[in-house]
Amino acid sequence: MNWTHLCVANSGPRTNTYSEHKGESQMVKRLWISKRFWLISLAILVAGGAAVFAACYTYIRGLDVSKLNQPLPEATLVLDKNGKAAAQLSSSKIDPVPISQMPKVLTDAVVAVEDRRFYEHTGIDLKSIFRAVARDVVRGSYSEGASTITQQLARNLFLNADKTLGRKLREAAYAIKIDTTYSKDEILEMYLNSIYFGEGSWGVQGAARTYFNKNVQDLTLPEAAVLAALPKAPSRYSPFQDEAHALERRNTVLVLMRDEGKITPQAYESAKAAPIGVMKSDKSNDLKGKYPAYVDAVINEAVRTYGFTEEQLLTGGLRITTELDTTVQNAVTEVYKDDSLFPESKPDQLIQSGAVIVDQRTGGIRALAGGRGESVFRGFSHATQLKRQPGSTFKPIAVYGPALEQGYQPFSTLYDGPLNIDGYQPQDWDHQSRGQVTMQEAIVSSWNVPAVWLLHEVGIDRGLQFVKSLGITLPAQDRQLGIALGGLSEGVSPLQMAQGFSAFAAKGDLHEAHTITKIETSTGHLLVQAAQKSVQVMKPETAYAMTSMLQVAVREGTGKNAAMNRPVAGKSGTTQLPQTKEFEGISSGSAKDAWFVGYTPELTAAIWVGYDRTDKTHYLTTSGGAVPAVLFREIMTRALAQAPVVVFDMPIVGTEAASSISTGKPEKEPGRGPDKGPGKGPDKKPDKGPDKEHGHGKGKD
Repeated sequence: MNWTHLCVANSGPRTNTYSEHKGESQMVKRLWISKRFWLISLAILVAGGAAVFAACYTYIRGLDVSKLNQPLPEATLVLDKNGKAAAQLSSSKIDPVPISQMPKVLTDAVVAVEDRRFYEHTGIDLKSIFRAVARDVVRGSYSEGASTITQQLARNLFLNADKTLGRKLREAAYAIKIDTTYSKDEILEMYLNSIYFGEGSWGVQGAARTYFNKNVQDLTLPEAAVLAALPKAPSRYSPFQDEAHALERRNTVLVLMRDEGKITPQAYESAKAAPIGVMKSDKSNDLKGKYPAYVDAVINEAVRTYGFTEEQLLTGGLRITTELDTTVQNAVTEVYKDDSLFPESKPDQLIQSGAVIVDQRTGGIRALAGGRGESVFRGFSHATQLKRQPGSTFKPIAVYGPALEQGYQPFSTLYDGPLNIDGYQPQDWDHQSRGQVTMQEAIVSSWNVPAVWLLHEVGIDRGLQFVKSLGITLPAQDRQLGIALGGLSEGVSPLQMAQGFSAFAAKGDLHEAHTITKIETSTGHLLVQAAQKSVQVMKPETAYAMTSMLQVAVREGTGKNAAMNRPVAGKSGTTQLPQTKEFEGISSGSAKDAWFVGYTPELTAAIWVGYDRTDKTHYLTTSGGAVPAVLFREIMTRALAQAPVVVFDMPIVGTEAASSISTGKPEKEPGRGPDKGPGKGPDKKPDKGPDKEHGHGKGKD
């Protein structure tokens, strides 16, 4: 038998068990490899996700949102002498209010239209984000908003306005950080105090004032809906730009509030039927920028005297009670707006002026005029910072006051003739001499020679001492006879002159001029209380004698233009142009500075008029007895319009002194008066007068 054939014959169909096993093994192996792949992939994915989460967590945790901890700058209020708000100091365009003062209809309206799930999400609304991303991909741009209130706050405070995916991711990260750091109400309060509502208004308080001329807590439901509609597109939905569009948008907000259950259907119908009701805010009631010269003086005093910084004053929400009298200040403002009361200026330079009004009984500065024209914040003040030669207004301070203290009287006779003291040769403004005149006559006609002669008699040092007692400290180079005529090296300010004359008006007592009474926090905690103190700088009879003479100067002399229907005492002063080549050929009636300083029984005022830069084409053609005296009269007439007319209160003095003041017969004649002759008097040889280039010694009033 052929075995080969047999094997072939019996070989028929059969299963190869080895091959099958091998195939199954490979299949299992492939499945295992595939499963392991997915496990590995899943592990990688989980690990990657964890890494991304950790990175995001670390990134978000590392974000600094401490800026939100800084309180929004709170405006400081400047209060007048009666405690009424007169002006506002602020470095911010925002007037923040706590959420407790915001009506619930306003917060509900904003949440309904801007972020209805605000109290549910964690700073970002994933549904909105996915929808925004999908739309952005379809459009091929990044324009879809869908930002929550928290995201908008983050964008406004921490990010730029780029419309990129990267910025949106950072925005979301900041929003999560903010949401985990602050409560929802804190976030909503910060948002409502910082967003822009259009028409130049930031924050809900500014918006309430801009659109409805009221405070935010007084808003009604329809008004709240108008404001809630604005942040999305302030210009587009502004009722001042398109009232119909704004009304439509307001009603949309009301619908959303109704659908969210924030208002009843009845409230919805009532609010929908209401007119839009906007009105322009009354800018005259806006405290920002009011009384700029006075407010600047308050800031300077708070910094200089009490150590505050400008930042504290502008952002600290302080309450500064001042000596401001708005009636007097408004009178000053009104007068300084009337160009007809001032000389005509050159086209390229405005004739300037400064004024200070003080209550001599307290030293309180009632009003200021820092200058003419437009003012700038903390700009140069012609009332407090200007230093100019005071002319003849300095005679009562440097000469006649000290002389009265030494025993001279109003009708003491003084020398008025040719005078040469170590080369200093003053002349009277009329270039004449009368031989001798009384002190009263010398003041009324503002003669120069008697003033210089008398200062020589009483002594320059006594004159300087008296000047210093009134709060005016002069440099060493002013120890010369020219100070009798106001010839000073640096000059004085209207504030210094007003303070100096106030002592005559206050029976010899000097109250330091000041603006601030007290400074408190917004909660009423007292930080500063100004001390009310006075110093007697002269005898009462000296003050009354001076007041008596200065009344005559107004009634009969160079101060006639200051006369009113009530008692006025005062002195005019004019400084002539420097005697230099530049001013050769210019009329002798021209001047550099013009002053009037005077007082009533109620107020003391000092007024200066002149150019900031005097040259051959910019100088005055008026005198202190003209324009400044008229300004004094106009200001005082308005300021005291409602005040009863009273006389100066004569101090109680000795019978003999009182008699000499009223009769003009001196109690004693010190130093034999003019019989001593010019140049005689004090043993100490005085310095000669000032250099001629300053033009001192030729004042005509």
